[in-house]
Amino acid sequence: MRDSAKHQGLRNQLVEILRQKGIVDSNVLEAIRRVPRHLFLDSSFEDYAYQDTAFPIGAGQTISHPYTVAFQSQLLQVKKDDKILEIGTGSGYQTAVLVAMGARVYSVERQSELFRKTSTLLPKLGIRPKLMTFGDGYKGLPNYAPFDGVIVTAGAPFIPQPLMAQLNVGGRLIIPIGDNDQTMTELIRVSETHFEKYEHGDFKFVPMLENKN
Repeated sequence: MRDSAKHQGLRNQLVEILRQKGIVDSNVLEAIRRVPRHLFLDSSFEDYAYQDTAFPIGAGQTISHPYTVAFQSQLLQVKKDDKILEIGTGSGYQTAVLVAMGARVYSVERQSELFRKTSTLLPKLGIRPKLMTFGDGYKGLPNYAPFDGVIVTAGAPFIPQPLMAQLNVGGRLIIPIGDNDQTMTELIRVSETHFEKYEHGDFKFVPMLENKN
């Protein structure tokens, strides 16, 4: 669980790469600078942890490219103490970035292996989301709604209606939509009954699955 000066220097370099790629939100960049990504990876990947690359994390899942994490986080427009629902805890890296941005994070993971691993890791790193739970991300967390933002970290074939319903007015849902390649989609709830939709280019995620276990 070591975070050396070398690691910190590599994170500074990564932040500059992300800035060059169009990430301008200082809150996002500072969170990327602070969160030790190498601790969320298998030790065999440690030397590559601060490259803008995805890596396997077990259970057929991946940790997203830092750019993807930063891009989704920037679209979410997180403010301090915002209540954020994360669908797909995965390695916990995106969770940690959101917590570092000042969000109150409620995270759902549907792979039992990853849920056990990450729910042990995050407290060891001093990272405390409000809630980490094992469940079906398509259903969200209705008992904890509404949320100021919802972020989905897997490719969904459609936009789940329960996630839309659990958004505050003014809140944003950031979700990659598609089967093989996905379009990063932003929904803003402008009233109880109306949403604005924006698309932000193509990405590649592992698929979002229901009731995997």
